[in-house]
Amino acid sequence: MSESEIDALVFDVLGTLVDEPAGIRAGMRALAPWLDAPGIERLLSLWQQHIEGEQRRILDGARPYLASDALDREAARLVADAAGVDDPAAVAAMALSGRRLPPWPDTVAGLARLAERFPLIGLSNASRTALLGLNAHAGLRWHQALSAEDARTYKPDPAVYQLAVTVSGRPPERLLMVAAHAWDLRAAQGLGLRTAYVSRPVGDPPTSADRFDLYADDLADLADQLDKADGLSG
Repeated sequence: MSESEIDALVFDVLGTLVDEPAGIRAGMRALAPWLDAPGIERLLSLWQQHIEGEQRRILDGARPYLASDALDREAARLVADAAGVDDPAAVAAMALSGRRLPPWPDTVAGLARLAERFPLIGLSNASRTALLGLNAHAGLRWHQALSAEDARTYKPDPAVYQLAVTVSGRPPERLLMVAAHAWDLRAAQGLGLRTAYVSRPVGDPPTSADRFDLYADDLADLADQLDKADGLSG
């Protein structure tokens, strides 16, 4: 696959470009400073299970659509109850921790490098408001940032990926979806997008049955591979 075959890059954000668990852990330490590391991990698991479970219920039609902000508030209340915290201000701050996620070390420079050659589209399950705060905090560079809120559903619903296709004005096969989650890439493939897996410690690794177009160690490696492919094609 060469650069000339791709018109834009579409990036998953949570986990792929920012370290979501690290940001949530920081919020939990602020919420309950007395918690030890195992206690933090138990609460992190509680948070993640709630968010993933409720998104799945929405996808299955078992619950009306709610934006990520509302799910984060629910998760924050669950975590606070489990930690024995009843301070409303502290719970409200915990609910906003998903907007203060640190970028991976290669993210900012990698996006800047790729942005010199491609339009970059962020495509996230985070709400519009959360995505604005997250992008600003992590210093993410986009030409367009799209929220699943615009489709009133969550990835891996095809309607979310269609947002990127519609905004780009290009056929799906001219877009490269970049993610650290194999489930995300499989869904993008289903709509016809090209795919690039980027390895992250918190991602969903590919299985032996997955066939993605590119496999990269980080964004610098992804840019190198696109450079090399274009050089070979030229």
